[in-house]
Amino acid sequence: MKELKLEELSTRQKLGMTFTAFLNGYARTPEEDAFIVDMIKNHSLGCVWIQEGREGVDELVAMVKEAADYPILIITDAENGIAPYTIGRHNAVACTGDVKYAYTFGKTVGVMARKMGYTAVCNPILDMYRGSQRTLGNDKEKVAEFAKEIARGMHDGGILTVGKHFPGAPLRKPVDGHMAPGTSGYTKEDIKNRVLYPYKRLMEEDLLDGIMTSHKTFDTIDPEHPASLSKAVIDIIREEGFDGFATTDALCMMAVRSRFNDIDAKGLAIAAGNDTILPWGANSRQLFDDYCQAYDKGLIPDERLDDAARRILEAQHKSTLLPKDAELTDEDIRMFNCINRNSIYEKVTEGEAKKYSHDGKYCFAVMIRSDYGIGAEGHVEVDTFSSDSWRKPMEVKELILKKFPNSTVMFVNEFPAPKQNHDILNASIACEDTIFLTFSEYVAYTGSEFITRRFIRLVEALQVTNKISAIIHQGNPFVCEELPHVPRWIIGHTTMDSLDACLDVLAGDYPAKGAPTYDFKLK
Repeated sequence: MKELKLEELSTRQKLGMTFTAFLNGYARTPEEDAFIVDMIKNHSLGCVWIQEGREGVDELVAMVKEAADYPILIITDAENGIAPYTIGRHNAVACTGDVKYAYTFGKTVGVMARKMGYTAVCNPILDMYRGSQRTLGNDKEKVAEFAKEIARGMHDGGILTVGKHFPGAPLRKPVDGHMAPGTSGYTKEDIKNRVLYPYKRLMEEDLLDGIMTSHKTFDTIDPEHPASLSKAVIDIIREEGFDGFATTDALCMMAVRSRFNDIDAKGLAIAAGNDTILPWGANSRQLFDDYCQAYDKGLIPDERLDDAARRILEAQHKSTLLPKDAELTDEDIRMFNCINRNSIYEKVTEGEAKKYSHDGKYCFAVMIRSDYGIGAEGHVEVDTFSSDSWRKPMEVKELILKKFPNSTVMFVNEFPAPKQNHDILNASIACEDTIFLTFSEYVAYTGSEFITRRFIRLVEALQVTNKISAIIHQGNPFVCEELPHVPRWIIGHTTMDSLDACLDVLAGDYPAKGAPTYDFKLK
């Protein structure tokens, strides 16, 4: 591997060094492949993003590595780990209450990502705000400790860290940045005193190689631009001495596109202090041409372009210094597999909670996605999430009946159909009790997480008639605050392993060892 030198790069090569091409196996064409390969061979591409878990990852990584004679950055997300080692939404790590699991998670991600050919992963998440399951918690000291161990594990596994999403402050109201701009009232002092804390802790130990900038607008600092396009916001972490590379979050989000045209957004992002842009689109030729037009318009000063290219080259160099031979031990794998089980916690009303026998006759009402339809023979007739589905209805039913063979399992959509309500209410009469299995999961372009009013009404009906005494909920617990009082809550995370453990907790076969990292209130 040769290492490229800034002074030997042309302006167009520098623009390429500060551009991240998104390689998508679903929208792959020979023309797109040829353009990417030519850019790499001409030393005109600094980074590629190949999303782990998507179609054709191995082929795309191999194509990039075969073309590159320099340590090009190959980046992905891995908030939940990398198959076959995955955990429920990111907070499962912190809910164990033990940082040794954070290190194991980080090392596992690092080893698996490195073996797949990646050089950088966008972890750990350093956001801190109530209402999300995509964070490690709301206590800056605990977030810093867990994030530090995740980052240390990633380095030991051989992968660069990219903390996100800077600045991770709360919004005035929940807004999905994929769909619309969101604003935060945090001041510069708020960011420095609270939000920046875990970033600084990682910086102190050289564990923060990069950051991903968010699309939130901090209107007390820069009301005209989201953080990803705001020099005033990005300068806050630069003033603290951070000299790693900064990448934008995906510029295809409506938080950016609803306010800025595609050419200007790319130029403003680099001018603001990002060192690479992530357009997140399949047509790299057009996206790169747009970026070059932004430079031609004078949006990117040459001095800023040089500084950005320098940081990318330094990150490429740093990726060559990390371990290349780390392996997962049997103990690493054992500990990783404990995360989903040991992060489960429960809330019980003293004197009201009942015990559940394996031989009992219960009605399990299982929430399924609204775009699921269960056919007469148990087949899923509609499923728009087949590529990354974790809660397959028939597998859930099989798991329940394995542990509670005399029970009945009913499915109910997130927005229940009248017949589903009718059938569950009738089934509850013949059963000893009803247990709901609910979930909440973060999915882009769906808005904020919630449980529908119609589903809440079904739970209320069974609560009024005293036919429900437990809910197993997987995912964001804040959505449960609208549900009526239930004596026993078991809170797990969005994997089948976690559900398996939740059912063991329900039966009294396994203790709920975890603890919430947020203050949420159930009725």
